[in-house]
Amino acid sequence: MKNLCRKKTALTAILVSVISLSCGTSEKKSEAGKIIQKSIEASGGENYENAEIEFTFRHRIYKSTRNSDMFRLERTVNDSTGKTTHDILSNEGLRRFVNNKAVTVPDSMVTRISDGVNSVHYFVQLPFVLNSPAAIKKLSGEDEVESEPYYEVEVSFRKEGGGTDHHDKFVYWIHKENFTVDYLAYQFFTNNGGLRFRKAVNPRIIEGIRFVDYQNYETNMLSTPLRHLDSLYEAGELEFFSNINTENINVKLNKNN
Repeated sequence: MKNLCRKKTALTAILVSVISLSCGTSEKKSEAGKIIQKSIEASGGENYENAEIEFTFRHRIYKSTRNSDMFRLERTVNDSTGKTTHDILSNEGLRRFVNNKAVTVPDSMVTRISDGVNSVHYFVQLPFVLNSPAAIKKLSGEDEVESEPYYEVEVSFRKEGGGTDHHDKFVYWIHKENFTVDYLAYQFFTNNGGLRFRKAVNPRIIEGIRFVDYQNYETNMLSTPLRHLDSLYEAGELEFFSNINTENINVKLNKNN
């Protein structure tokens, strides 16, 4: 009987530990969601949901239109021959126009074009895009970067609804007082993969929505945990890769909603 009691006690302890661990994980995920929601509110909130945003990035014109759950993401490219290619990604899928005429996009190119359009809009509209149902959010810790306090929030994406790059991983440093996203790091797996660390610079508010540019850094130490990239940045051990500048930003808010 004593052995049986000991086994029951041990089993109970294990179950309590598992339940406690599960609750702790759930609480961290819930806390991460609250932090991101505060960040969205601090950076534009409801303005995002009914905004028409147009900007230039690397000589290409981008435009997004949102109306609650409906979205339309566009990219217009003018090449040296005078050809204009206009891609539109929406709830209905991808459409391409060349010199204002609809063309058929080969199945092998749909994903590549869609990802190219979506990724630029994604970074421009952070942190709003993190409210996606496919986003898995976790508060992984707190830290100081350049003497400022931050929450470290990890974000990954479910396969369902997370796009073809759903396996990419992200860490966002969200300021503990003003809830702005001032740094981010991500790991990607396309084109042989890599790690990037970005510092937000040149913040500005346009029609109530916060926009930033980025200083983009990289490292060849691909086994480095994303959470450690801020320390490498402060130690000067990351290599500058590029400037990410969003130009000619114009925002129109649909005030009828």
